[in-house]
Amino acid sequence: MEARECRDPFVAEAVRLLQTIPGVGPRAAGAIVSGVGVDTSRFPSDSHLASWAGVCPGNNGSAGKRQSGRTNKGSTYLRNAPIQSAWAASHTKQTYPAAQYRRPVRTKGQKRALVAVGHSILVIAYHMMKRRAGYEELGGDYFDRQSTGHLQRRLIRRLERLGLKVVVEPVAQAA
Repeated sequence: MEARECRDPFVAEAVRLLQTIPGVGPRAAGAIVSGVGVDTSRFPSDSHLASWAGVCPGNNGSAGKRQSGRTNKGSTYLRNAPIQSAWAASHTKQTYPAAQYRRPVRTKGQKRALVAVGHSILVIAYHMMKRRAGYEELGGDYFDRQSTGHLQRRLIRRLERLGLKVVVEPVAQAA
C-alpha cells in the first residue's frame, strides 16, 4: 500500500504537533487528525468535538437526582485514540495528564479517570489544531499550585491525626 500525499500541508505538521502531547504517539496523532481533520471550524467549540467523539460524560438528572453518567457512543475510531493515549500519559512523570489521572482514580476508578484524561487530550488537540501552536506543559504539580491553601490545610490535618503538633511559619525569601 502506498502512502498518499495530502493536499493540505498542515496535516503532517498537525501530526507532529499532536505528538508533543504526553502519551500521544504517531498512530494516535494520525487517528485524531483523520477523525477531526485539520480544519476545526466545523466544531463550534471543544465541547462539541468531545461530544461528537464520545468522550464527553453524560449529565443526566432529574429532580436533583443524578442518573446516568455514561458517555455516548460517538465516533469509535476517534474515541479510542485519546483514551489509549490517556493510558500512556498516566504513566508519565511530572506531566499534567498524569496529575489529572491521579486525582479521580482513587475515588472514581481507573476507567473513568482514563475517559476524563482522554477528554482533556482531545480538548488540547482541538485547541492546538485551531491555533496551530504546540503543546505547553503545565507540570505535574499544577493542581497543587492552584490550591496551596487547601493543600496546606489538608496536610496539617493529616499530621494532627497522626498525633503531631503543627506550627506553620512562612519561610523567609532569600534576597
